[in-house]
Amino acid sequence: MATASTPCDLLDRDADAVPVAPLPRHEREPRRDGRAHAGSVQADIDWPVALWIGGIHLAALAAPFCFTWSGLAICLVLYYVSGSLGVCLGYHRLLTHGSFSTWRPVKVFFAFLGGISGEGSAIDWVANHRKHHAFSDQEGDPHTPREGGWWAHWLWLFRKHSAAELAAHVRRWAPDLERDPAILLLHKTFILWHVLVGAALLGAGWLLYGPFTAVSWLVWGLAVRMVIVFHVTWLVNSASHMWGYRNYETTDDSRNLWWVGLLAFGEGWHNNHHAFQRMAKHGHKWWEIDVTYWAILALERLGLAWNVVHHPPGGRRTGGTIVVQGGGIDA
Repeated sequence: MATASTPCDLLDRDADAVPVAPLPRHEREPRRDGRAHAGSVQADIDWPVALWIGGIHLAALAAPFCFTWSGLAICLVLYYVSGSLGVCLGYHRLLTHGSFSTWRPVKVFFAFLGGISGEGSAIDWVANHRKHHAFSDQEGDPHTPREGGWWAHWLWLFRKHSAAELAAHVRRWAPDLERDPAILLLHKTFILWHVLVGAALLGAGWLLYGPFTAVSWLVWGLAVRMVIVFHVTWLVNSASHMWGYRNYETTDDSRNLWWVGLLAFGEGWHNNHHAFQRMAKHGHKWWEIDVTYWAILALERLGLAWNVVHHPPGGRRTGGTIVVQGGGIDA
């Protein structure tokens, strides 16, 4: 088994990368993470998030009563589009880590696809994930399984934070996205896009096949698909930090877990990713299938992606810096 000398490192900083300055002294990030900081149960719950996630799960319970093969097909297609292209490629490898460069309209398009996954806007998702890498399985990690498997899987999402805490959190971890007008617009209209996608599914099904198919497309294409994407993505945070094998020695608990690797379009080769965080390729062994990387290769072939980080340059790795597209963040 291959090992690496420096744990949980990132690739060398780009020559023109500019570190994001820390927050002013009077504006230290007050946002607390971790189960140990939780207060009373009801007072500590972010009820809008709880109602959003709970409502999607409740809607998915109707799936057996409105099943159609076309609804299942739409579910699977949108599972790939919003999960692999949106979350894995767009949110994670492009916006969080800058694994490749692309045209700005393409960047915004993938941010849109990530948004319709239902996992929050690109600004929130990226800020949380960059903080996770900075404090992976240590104090400050938003979702380490060291505080419980269920906490890492989804309970951490229901933690309530004040508006000031969230604003400081974003300014610290995703200032590049907050300054982008198009990404900010997607952030502010997050719910709207789900309403429009749902209306499109319902309307198309009704016009083509009638009311039963319309409801089927809505439930399977929206609710069921979102629940699947939710839990598959959350398994990377939980299961892939608890079970599996390691190709590299890192200071966190990241693992390569084959079934999460398949379900999450390559994201389950998580130890590989934590060892070389900016690499576009997460599967480092021949059997480690990475569907999302195939899409990046296709974009590169079409001239829509360049500066793709296929391999660590010179095999050298440095720690302490999260390199992002157009800049860096000192962890």
